[in-house]
Amino acid sequence: MPNASLIAKAITVTHGRATILDAVDLTAAPGHRVGLIGPNGVGKTTLLRVLAGQLKPDSGTVRLAPPNATVGYLTQEAERRPGETVRAFVGRRTGVAAAEVELERATGDLAAGAVDADTRYGDALDRWMVLGAADIDTRTDQVWEDLRLAKRLLDQDTTTLSGGEAARVNLAALLLARFDVLLLDEPTNDLDLASLDRLERFATGLSGALVVVSHDRAFLEATITEVVEIDEHSRHTSRFGGGWAAYQHERALARQHAEEAFDEFTSQRDKLKHRAQREREWMTQGVAAAKRKQPDNDKALRKAKQETTEQLAARASRSERAIERLDVVDKPWEGWQLRFTIAAAPRSGARVAALDNAVVDRGGFRLGPVTVEIGWAERVAIVGANGSGKTTLLGALLGRVPLASGTSFVGPGVVVGEVDQARGLFEGSESLLAAFMDATGMLMPDARTLLAKFSLAGNHVLRSARSVSPGERTRAALALLQARGVNCLVLDEPTNHLDLAAIEQLEAGLEGFGGTVLLVTHDRRLLESVRLTRRLSLADGQLVADDTY
Repeated sequence: MPNASLIAKAITVTHGRATILDAVDLTAAPGHRVGLIGPNGVGKTTLLRVLAGQLKPDSGTVRLAPPNATVGYLTQEAERRPGETVRAFVGRRTGVAAAEVELERATGDLAAGAVDADTRYGDALDRWMVLGAADIDTRTDQVWEDLRLAKRLLDQDTTTLSGGEAARVNLAALLLARFDVLLLDEPTNDLDLASLDRLERFATGLSGALVVVSHDRAFLEATITEVVEIDEHSRHTSRFGGGWAAYQHERALARQHAEEAFDEFTSQRDKLKHRAQREREWMTQGVAAAKRKQPDNDKALRKAKQETTEQLAARASRSERAIERLDVVDKPWEGWQLRFTIAAAPRSGARVAALDNAVVDRGGFRLGPVTVEIGWAERVAIVGANGSGKTTLLGALLGRVPLASGTSFVGPGVVVGEVDQARGLFEGSESLLAAFMDATGMLMPDARTLLAKFSLAGNHVLRSARSVSPGERTRAALALLQARGVNCLVLDEPTNHLDLAAIEQLEAGLEGFGGTVLLVTHDRRLLESVRLTRRLSLADGQLVADDTY
């Protein structure tokens, strides 16, 4: 159904007294690729859930044209269910599994002669066909070959997949999906460069409607045709046509015009206030002077002085009325902005970390032998495809992963600050605040103050660490870097789940950091923006290049 559209009108969602979305509009038409933009916590995922029919809004409507069009919502963190095979996972994510269950139920009702069974069977069969269930096995084989996934994975439990395997399996499910309207929440997280390229080709080749939440600037530049931005202050939406570059230009221009209009308003207001104040002062001074002088029996002179005083009063009143007639222009609202700095510890020795003929054996994966040395203040990017061994190399360099052979070295005085893929310090049942206090040794008032600077405040920090959003866990990990001095930064996919403003602040923080940096990322704009001195390239567990910038 390539001509299917999704139309959302005046969607309002509240939670307690808080308004999450306020009269939000969004239309996704065939061939349109809508980037849904806004800071973390502004309600983007909530809106996707409303569009997908998973959440009923307080008011507003969501309409499909035609009504029987299919909508697919692929969430930010795909649930891995114990006992579920990869094949079953793909069936669930593509909607094929549910369509097969519905078709079997309708077939049984048809055989039993149930009321309206013909209609329900026809609808179920149509949905089964539209979602591509008829040739799902053939297409799965093709996608598996395209992504170079091992066939054995299809019958493997999803909980046993490595991070790289899970990322590519998620991408495979997306490529196999045949929904009329596709809703994607952070689809680029954990994908390597080759997978990102494949995802971009898929997105730009869609004939149906796409709504995507992403903070990957390169992906947005390559794919979207329009932007819908949720305003953090008003919770309304604004639409910008023309793609990502046009959105950035138009938004900056709108901000400039708003600031100019506010400056012009305040300038006129202040000028009129000053004039009215000056005229009132002149009038007051004239009256006071007249009272100090001897009574003047010249009636004409007294009348002239009275008229002068009345004129000054009238002019002051006119200036005040002019202020009231001004069209009030509100100051452009400044939303929360992260002011991120990295606290520095005293420098370490010249040799920060080293591996000598190091080999790591982890299940079916082997890293090495690798020989490499990291020196003080080097800024090293570690790149390679998913599963190539980047995270394992980081663990070996830091002495956290046991070696099957070879040696590792971590220099004296090295103080590591880390943002890892799993944000591991914030996955327990204790509160986010308690976890942060344990990690930093800070007292509660200081810990609350610092977390609030990262937009983690109030009762929210009392929730269990594992229950907060991925973006909030990432901000808490960044707050750790600001709380305690470090001289060696280890960043493993640090931009995953961060919003655009926070990513830009991370880039600024990295620029001002004078210690050693080890960076693993597939964020192409981050790699371009951050000052680096060296690049280590991995492939299939081998160090294939060691290049100086």
